Amino acid sequence: MLTLIQKVHVEDNHSFACRTYRTPHFETNWHKHEECELIVIMEGNGTALIGDYIGHYNPGDIFFMSGNLPHWFRKSHHKMTGSAVVAQFRKDFWGDDFLHLPEMKPIKQLLSQNDVGIKLKPGAAQKIAPMLKTLQNSKGIDRIYQLMQCLQETGKATNYKTITDGFSYTNDSEENSAIKAVFDYTLKNYLKKITLVEVADITGMSIPTFCRFFKKNIKKTYFDFLKELRIGYACKLLTTGNKPVLEICYESGYNSWAHFSKQFKQVKNTTPLHYRKQFAA
Repeated sequence: MLTLIQKVHVEDNHSFACRTYRTPHFETNWHKHEECELIVIMEGNGTALIGDYIGHYNPGDIFFMSGNLPHWFRKSHHKMTGSAVVAQFRKDFWGDDFLHLPEMKPIKQLLSQNDVGIKLKPGAAQKIAPMLKTLQNSKGIDRIYQLMQCLQETGKATNYKTITDGFSYTNDSEENSAIKAVFDYTLKNYLKKITLVEVADITGMSIPTFCRFFKKNIKKTYFDFLKELRIGYACKLLTTGNKPVLEICYESGYNSWAHFSKQFKQVKNTTPLHYRKQFAA
């Protein structure tokens, strides 16, 4: 299956799209579109792949993605219900002159970035989520006003964290298909032992060729990609239950506490125990 180039449908009497996608329409594979996207997760949890970013998503999380940035929100379990309110718009739909107004500076700065993914901080997300919900039911000029409010809040420098920047992606259909196949296999098996032989075989490449191919397209090694998936899963277990940390180590695909602890610190800049305490506080 090739990477999906999604065509965003905009109704005739609207200048941009905003609607709720709920299972089964929530389940869109690795894809991109020309429009910028502001999305608030309403139901379900899982793994967000945005450019070269890998992280867990939960209800209430809000992400902004510039146009043509590949992304995929993969549910933790196929039987889970997923839903999100999604606003999709071209950065110039209101014209370049409008963005040059002094009052539009935060929005202009936000939209001027290319190949950028942003995750809003909790305080901002709680403020913007109701705005996005209102936006999808707004009509007339109120729609544009609500979108401006959302982008104004998103554009405030202290309200978000840049999660991917400067990510460029191949337009070669064969390479896209190979990446999609590797993602599919890895997301189904990342809690098990995976070897380079297995994933290289999926693409029909030798191991050295596959390693160069993956690094070139995803901007990280395959094992760094695998590491971030496993640590993201461990973070979910650390913050949503009381399982012993050693048990979480083994459930996250590791068979050595030392290896787990070392990789956790590489990804999160803290220890698993301290990470749990931060969320328990």
